[in-house]
Amino acid sequence: MTTCFLHTADWQLGKPFASVADEAKRHRLRQERVEAIRRMASLVERTSPDFVVVAGDLFDSPHVTKSTVSAACGAIGGLKVPVFVIPGNHDHGGPGSLWEQEFFLREQRQLAPNLQVLLEAKPKVLDSAILFPAPLLRRHESGNPIAWVRSALDDPELPADLPRIVLAHGTIQGFGSLPADEDESAPANWIDLSSLPLDEMDYVALGDWHGTQQVLPQAWYSGTPEIDRFPKGESNDPGHVLHVTVSRGEPPQVEKVPTGKLIWRKHAFHFSDDDDLERLTHDLESLVGTQVDDHLLQLSLTGMLGMGASDRLEKMLESWEARLVRLKLDSQVITAPSAAEIDQLTLRLEDPLVAAVARQLVNRAEGDDEDAAIARLALRELHAALLAVA
Repeated sequence: MTTCFLHTADWQLGKPFASVADEAKRHRLRQERVEAIRRMASLVERTSPDFVVVAGDLFDSPHVTKSTVSAACGAIGGLKVPVFVIPGNHDHGGPGSLWEQEFFLREQRQLAPNLQVLLEAKPKVLDSAILFPAPLLRRHESGNPIAWVRSALDDPELPADLPRIVLAHGTIQGFGSLPADEDESAPANWIDLSSLPLDEMDYVALGDWHGTQQVLPQAWYSGTPEIDRFPKGESNDPGHVLHVTVSRGEPPQVEKVPTGKLIWRKHAFHFSDDDDLERLTHDLESLVGTQVDDHLLQLSLTGMLGMGASDRLEKMLESWEARLVRLKLDSQVITAPSAAEIDQLTLRLEDPLVAAVARQLVNRAEGDDEDAAIARLALRELHAALLAVA
């Protein structure tokens, strides 16, 4: 028997994106996560899978808003095939969980009758496969969530010809999970894949790692379908859904299908002189192109600029911050007067008092200590004041 399905995870619908200051842009980021599900619907139409599995963290929290629940159910209903979900560490199950609340159950019935939440660790026999779900009923499980699978295989009533698919959410030894944002710690749910009789399992659908990654011949992390963080190394490859074809006793065939829309980039730049401002402008325009409102940029700046060039840089960054979905800036640029600016301040024959003050500040501005930084700031303010009255 052969089955074809989509493997996805870590939708984290309702993610607050608290590090983004602009509420409209936070809303855009949350909405794109729902739109990624709608993009999956077109993939379903093209490939006609038997079902979809979501290996945990459909929601970002067990306390998401009702509008998030409704949007999720509406998008899942649009997939038009059975969708099987296990709770992850963000939307864990257990008594009183989101999955048992009356509003969710009502929206599920009305908008997503194709959705089944697997809250028990027991085999789920389908027409074309057997699912072995390992739902997280607490945020942090201390035991191995797939430990039960080996004994479950002893059931003589399990069809012998159906592909066997494990669904689990957590980290595996030697392959830790990245936190979803700067202020979040990694989860503690460790999956011991060696506890599985791997020669009897046909596919292991994993969630929690936000990049697409094969960890064993038959075990994959699908990653999150919409990218939600800046790049964290070559092994982190988010923004995909996995299209899986598997037959009983045969290696799975896995196709990585892109579903992400937002583009998260990093760029580092060093200023050697004031003319480098034009080079930075060219770099950013080449990096982002015309689709500015689809980009998030982590920009690291180092080097030294003159006072006038620093003012122009601030205006440039103000524009980029407004254009991009997010500009995460790490600026270590030192502002110090250029030779021409020093002459302009210290050789003011018409204003000897200002010239004398400027010479004192120039002398104090040399160095890396706090006093030098204050002197450079004072020079910048003096330069701006003189330009304003010029």
